[in-house]
Amino acid sequence: MVYKFLVLSDEVDNFAREIKIDADATFLDLQNAILDSVNYTKDQMTSFFICDDDWEKKTEITLVDMDSSTEEDSWIMADTKLSDLLEDEKQKLLFVFDYMTERSFFMELRSIETGKDLDAPIVTRSEGEAPVQLESFDDFSQNASQNTDFNADLYGDEEYDPDELDEEGFSDFDASQGDPYSDDL
Repeated sequence: MVYKFLVLSDEVDNFAREIKIDADATFLDLQNAILDSVNYTKDQMTSFFICDDDWEKKTEITLVDMDSSTEEDSWIMADTKLSDLLEDEKQKLLFVFDYMTERSFFMELRSIETGKDLDAPIVTRSEGEAPVQLESFDDFSQNASQNTDFNADLYGDEEYDPDELDEEGFSDFDASQGDPYSDDL
């Protein structure tokens, strides 16, 4: 089987890459195909996220083992075939290429071609220039402030008055019941 992915950026309007890759290839193979198609270096931490239809992150596939102690499965790019986690057309993914600022490419599994194989991934469509691979925090903050409608009110309530905050903390807290966050419980 051959998977065809469309790769887009929310930073560059005319950017698009279409990549065909064998379903038995690994997520590392897909990462390398994406990085090669945009001339990015391969020395940065990256991750894939399988998303739901609303782009909510569900399953993470990491470049290296993050040694998480959670009960969830740990998926490593080099050890995970695409077909292990992807089986439906229109599946959405995020490819995080800049971990510090969480910049990513939006991806969709556009089609699945059965009865075909590919020895190596191929870029079948390449349009526009990719965004810069790494962006400094200062540049990222400046771009974020220019691209959003944030106002000086960071609390989400235009009528927020910090003077209304109870200086004694939570006035309804009953100290006689002990600290609910104490390890003595």
